[in-house]
Amino acid sequence: MARLPRLTLAGYPHHIIQRGNNRQVIFVDRQDFETMLALLAENAQKFAVAIHAYVLMDNHFHLLATPATAEALPLMMQAVGRSYVRYFNQRHGRSGTLWEGRYRSTLIESERYLLACMVYIDLNPVRAGMVAQPGAWPWSSHAHCLGQRIDKLVTPHALYWALGNTPFAREAAYAALVQAGVGSGEQAALTDAALRGWALGDADFVVELQKKSLRRVTKTRPGRPKLAGKLPAN
Repeated sequence: MARLPRLTLAGYPHHIIQRGNNRQVIFVDRQDFETMLALLAENAQKFAVAIHAYVLMDNHFHLLATPATAEALPLMMQAVGRSYVRYFNQRHGRSGTLWEGRYRSTLIESERYLLACMVYIDLNPVRAGMVAQPGAWPWSSHAHCLGQRIDKLVTPHALYWALGNTPFAREAAYAALVQAGVGSGEQAALTDAALRGWALGDADFVVELQKKSLRRVTKTRPGRPKLAGKLPAN
């Protein structure tokens, strides 16, 4: 069966995952992490992609980003991917592929999932057992969102700005969201949607999204979702 084209639309937040081939390490040391961040910053600006949150792990990375055009995100990811592989192979004396195929991504409903996705991304190093607290991992947007450093790669989303009327209020509100964490069901939904490429949102969001795309946006037809745990009426 031919694989579906990626679901990419301008003006919507996208959750992106790029993994190393066979889960191999793609960032060996500080220079590798910094090189990837520089490439992301350069190409996000070049192709008009707003990056709201990110985390670089040792063998994969996550982005939460909104492209200005339908072509912006694929162009950015292609440019970053090719440049980083050339750099990495030359520096570490290797050849061949570095990525586990093409990057995975999908659209998410802002009001329902954007802040949850930011928290999900921040907590990735904690879930992986790399650190006890997200602030201890330097290769994410977490510190920027808490006002602990200025990260020029990050363009805050309007929903982040809406968390408070002052920087202190926004940072405190976001810190509380991170402290509360993401439930297992929501975490699984965010992961599964990105890996499978299906849009993540409520029924109305899916219906509206389908009107803007020739590609199916969900595995099943848009409509009212079934209620988990409910038995059909007799």
